[in-house]
Order: sequence, then structure tokens, then C-alpha cells
Amino acid sequence: MRMPSKEEVLEWISENPTLTSKRDIAKAFGIKGAARIDLKRVLRELEAEGHLQKREKTYRDPDKLPPVSVLQITGPNDDGDLFARPLEWHGDGEAPNILVITRASDPALGQGDRILGRLTEIQDEEYAYEGRLIRRIGTNPRRVLGVFRKTAEGGRILPIDKGDGKEWHVISEQVNGAKDGELVEAEQSGPKGRMGLPRAKVVARLGDPSAPKAVSLIAIHQHGIPDRFPDKVIAEADATKPAPLGKRDDLRDMPFVTIDPADARDHDDACWAHADDDPKNADGHVLWVAIADVGQYVRPDTALDTEARKRGNSSYFPDRVVPMLPDRLSGDLCSLHEGVPRAVIALRVQIDSKGKKIGHQFCRAMIRSIASLNYGEVQQAQDGHPNETCAGLMDDVITPLYAAYDALTKARNERQPLALDLPERKIELNDAGEVTSVNFRDRFDAHKLIEEFMVLANVCAAETLIAKKSSLLFRVHEEPSPEKLDALRETAQTAGYNLAKGQVLQTRHLNQLLDAAAGSDDAELINISTLRSMTQAYYTPQNFGHFGLALRAYAHFTSPIRRYADLIVHRALITAHGWGDDGLTPEMAERMENTGTHISETERRSMLAERDTTDRYLAAYMSERIGNEFTGRISGIARFGVFVKLDESGADGLIPMRELGREYFHYDQETTTLIGSDTGIVIGLGQRVTARLKEAAPVTGGIALELISLDGEIVKRKGGGSRRGKSGGPARRKATKAKRKSDKVKRKVSRRRT
Repeated sequence: MRMPSKEEVLEWISENPTLTSKRDIAKAFGIKGAARIDLKRVLRELEAEGHLQKREKTYRDPDKLPPVSVLQITGPNDDGDLFARPLEWHGDGEAPNILVITRASDPALGQGDRILGRLTEIQDEEYAYEGRLIRRIGTNPRRVLGVFRKTAEGGRILPIDKGDGKEWHVISEQVNGAKDGELVEAEQSGPKGRMGLPRAKVVARLGDPSAPKAVSLIAIHQHGIPDRFPDKVIAEADATKPAPLGKRDDLRDMPFVTIDPADARDHDDACWAHADDDPKNADGHVLWVAIADVGQYVRPDTALDTEARKRGNSSYFPDRVVPMLPDRLSGDLCSLHEGVPRAVIALRVQIDSKGKKIGHQFCRAMIRSIASLNYGEVQQAQDGHPNETCAGLMDDVITPLYAAYDALTKARNERQPLALDLPERKIELNDAGEVTSVNFRDRFDAHKLIEEFMVLANVCAAETLIAKKSSLLFRVHEEPSPEKLDALRETAQTAGYNLAKGQVLQTRHLNQLLDAAAGSDDAELINISTLRSMTQAYYTPQNFGHFGLALRAYAHFTSPIRRYADLIVHRALITAHGWGDDGLTPEMAERMENTGTHISETERRSMLAERDTTDRYLAAYMSERIGNEFTGRISGIARFGVFVKLDESGADGLIPMRELGREYFHYDQETTTLIGSDTGIVIGLGQRVTARLKEAAPVTGGIALELISLDGEIVKRKGGGSRRGKSGGPARRKATKAKRKSDKVKRKVSRRRT
């Protein structure tokens, strides 16, 4: 038998990448018996010469990828095509670029995702392979954001996450020029080294972490929020022209107004109301809601559309906004500025005197807002103190809007949506980005008026698309789980209130609990506990209803400038009404499930980033008040300590277990309490505390407190604050029988109720 030449072996491996074991090669060339030894020699020579690389029992060309490879998604390019890089590349040149071809049934893939992909080699393209998803196999290497500290052997990274106390070791070769004290982003590069720390390499240097304006940038970078628009997206936005009237309904003579926060940069909704002249609807109202027609400018499958979907929503921080759309659209063409014609999708709703909707119609229209108002001035006008702008709008605009709102309030009270009362914090910054004050936002009827109008408009959008059998994304909020309800019930009982069992839960049951606690010291506790019992709302093409709003069908329609879900609903309305070719495409309908999952994730990403930013600003504000005493209420209990929400700022601080006293505290998960082993003292949710500020770390957002008093009683602390016994050993831990412990809790709870 003839032994194949090296060239023939290489050609076979190249043409048959799935048949590269020594047995496969021998079978292909008819090599048997002792001749296999010669084949083994040939393969070893090819390996030594660098033509082949042995992987377990197979051989392959190192300059080619195997037909099945582990890939890491690098993200979409400016055209929206999804690309990946191979994680195992041993060739001499740069790793080949791989175009990932997705199917409608594939899960949404984002930057950093790792997948197992099936590859096909491609010729004469900018990419070398096409890859198809076999399965997602994990996430990208763990990344850490932290402060770099230089050492003789390289450096260490101190994470800025307040829950992450683990340091990372960076060897000299992977410092990447980072300077001592600099904020860096690093990627795990190996297991624990000889110092017992996980290894990392610096991949990005982000500057001074203590700079006030770096606070939101840290969160943006940490959570991977895209904050720079690609050039192609900006160019596309800049080339956009105002929409013509065309076939739109001309509503420019109607006195629409926008009502927004005083510092609002964009205005995507306008409204107007008047008495219904239909004799069949005595004392009824006609409400108009006009929403910016973003679909006119953000067309399907354009660079603008791809980037908007990627972002999912706008993200809001005290010092900046990371918008979903470029400013040419969000702050200009899609913003309903006063006195400027703007394209909208408008809704006309008839409601009766009791606020019940008796009919509605959508149209694609053109309006011209007659005034850009803010909540404060509108409320002052309604309360009898109109400014110069509002004085001329009272009879035809403001009074009819409040009349329609009063009617809708009757229907709302009958429907009984969840009525949480949770004040919203407002962080005031100076020009340097430093916190000057922390207050709570004013809450007017003007806010509730706009909210009620928007809820009604969203219901109308959902009902219309259901009736027209259109694909859409619902805003779904499912009822609380039995476990979360049990926890809420336990908290309520501890505070002396009741949430009945054995009935189908409705929002009115929760409202009865909230009303019972209203005005008491327990009001905030009950509101926070009720909020925590709720599930997370999300987007999906399946209609599971909205528990919190007590609605059977709900879809976001009113904020397409800042939410991609609303743009999807706009496109569905355009297609359902036959208004144009810029509606929902079949491809979009097919991937609706993936889109819903993706934008639900981007929404949660923004919420976490916004919360982290607020925590860091509050820590910076509190850092100048170390040693001061503050009052607050216990908002959380854990094995490692007690969380306290401070009255003055709303900041959340932790009292570590060591700051509660020298005795050992037993954590009772069933009652969510800490029980002192020596004194029997019970620490539970909602109790009033006075605490001393011990530490506030702006970089992490962490606030550490020391307990001074509990429910007005001074907590006795022995010398030094240590929890160690006289002999230097650990403090004695008394074993307590379950019944005795339970009786103790009941006794203390009863004492609190009196």
C-alpha cells in the first residue's frame, strides 16, 4: 500500500474537517497494520513543522477553525450584523471574523455571550466563516470594575461593588499601563495564584474614580450600557427630515399641550380634553392623547432601529441621560415642542361621567402644541394661582383636562389598582457634579392626571391590536408568588395588621392593608414590603394581564422616544391600520419573543445602573457627615446585619452584626428577626432606630452605621464594642430551643403593638 504524501494528508484534513482522527485518515487512504506506524510518523512531522495541531486524538490545520467551535459574540456592527470571534485560535495571523446567522427560534445573543457554533468557511467576503448557534454555553469571562493599587509584582484591584470584598491580583505583564489609584476595568485571566487571589488583566483605564462626574460613568461602564452612538447612526439621524402632512389627519388647530417635569428635555406626549357633545353621553368627556410618531423616523432594519433595539430604553441618571435615540430625534423631530408641527399617532377616547371608556379610535396625524407646561405650574393654576401662561388656558385646556381626570379617577377607584405611596428621591447637583441636597420630589394631582391618561392610552393600544389580531408586546405584571405573599403577611402581622389567607388575591386586598397602615409609623414599612412582594414586570407577546394596574390587557404605547417596546406597538398599529410601509415586518413578528426578553433585560440593566448611581451619590453626600447621628427605620434583616433606611435622605445603610452589641444574635428566617441570645431582644422590620454614621464610601456606594437606640431605648454597649469574651475567645452562643425562641418573638411583638 502507498503511504500518502504530506500534501495529500493536509488536503484530506482541509476538505474533511470532521474526519481528522488518525483512524479516519488511515481509513481514507487504506492504511492498515504496521503501516499505521509510518502514518503516525508523518502526522508527527506535520505537527512539528506547524502544519497541524493535535487536539486530543484529532489533527487539524492551525490556520483553520474546526467545524464546531466555541465562539464569543463581539456584538453587532453598524449594519446590525452579529459577529463573533473564536476563543481557541492558534494560527499565526489574526483570528478570523465570524458572521453569526441567527434563526427566529434562537435566543437573543448579546456582546460577551459564549456559544457553541457550527462553522462554514466562506470565500471572498469580509468575514472568513459563517456560524450557526448550536447552544449557548455560558457567559463572558467575569469582569470587575475597581481601583488599581500598584505593587512590586504588578498590582491589585479593589472592586467598587459594595458587596464584593475580594481583591484581584494583576501580574506586571497585564497591568496595561494602569496607574495607582486609577479606576480600571479588568477581566479574569486565571485561577487563584500563589497569593490566594484570583488573577485579572486590565482591559480599560477609566480615570479618577473620585471625580464627581465619574459616578454615573462608573455605572454606565459597569453595567455595559452603550453610551456612544456609532457614526452611521448619527449620520442617519442627521439626514432625517421633518415629516410632511401627507395623508395624515390635520389636528394642528386643536389646543394640545405637553405637561412634563420642569427639567424635561423631550416631550413625547400631548393631551387635550373637552366635554362630549354626543347627547348619548351626557356629562361625558372626549380625551385626546397624541404620541410622537417615532416610527416615521426610525424605520425597520435601519442603523437607527438596530441601535435602538440594542439599547432597549433610555437610562436616566442625576447628571445625564443615556438616550435610546440620538438627540436629533429625541430632542428635536420626535419632541412635541411648542408651536412646531409634529407627526404623531393620536388617540380619541370617549369616556362617560363615571370614567368608563365607551369608545376609542387611533389616527396618524399632525399636531402643533400650543404650550409646553410643567407639573408645578399646572397644579398651581388648578389650585387658583395660574401664571401668565396658564391664565389664558384655564377654560379651554386645563379645566377640561381635570374634569376628564376626575371622571377617570372614579373608574380607577372602582378598579382598585395597587396604590403604593413611596416618595421619590431627587438628588440635586451643582455644576461640578457634587451633591448639594437630597430631597423628595413633589407629587401633584397634575402628575396623576398625566399618568391616568397614559394608562388609558396604553389600554386602548392593547385592545385595538388584540381586536385586529396583530402581533405585539404586552407589558405583563404577574401576581405575587405564594412565598412572597407569606413573607408580606408575616411582616404585616408583626406590625399589627392583617392580610387574609385563603382567597384569590386582588389588588384591593393589598390596598386595604396599605390604607390600614396609612399615616402610622408603619406606613413606609408596609409600602416597601408590599413593593418587595411584587414580581418584576416584563415584555412578552403573550397576554398574562397586569396585576398591579388591575388590567386584563396592557401594552406600552406612550413613550416611544425612550422605550423600544412602545416603538414595536406603534409599528403594530401602523400595520394594523394600513397607514404605511414602515410598520411591523413579518421578521419582527417572528422574533417578538426574543425582542421582549432582550428589552426586559435592558430595562433591568438600566434600573440597576440608576440605583447604583444613586447609592454612590448618597454615599458621597453622607461622607462629609461621618460621626453624625441619624434616625431611620429597619428595612431589611440578614444574617450579617441590619439594613436601615435613613429618614433625612432615604439612603440605605448597613449596621453590621458587630455593631449591634456584644451578644450573639440568632437570625430567624421565618419571622425575619434577629434575637439576642443573652437579653432576648428582638430586632425586626420597621423598628425605629438611631444610628451613628461610621463609614460612607462614594466609590462603592456603601454606608456603614453603628446602632445607638432601638425604638427609643438606648442599646447598651460594653467597653470597646468587641464581641469577644474575657478570655479573648469567641462570645458564648446560647442554644435556644425552638419553642422558647418562638415564644420570645411573640412576646416582643406583642410588646411593640401596645
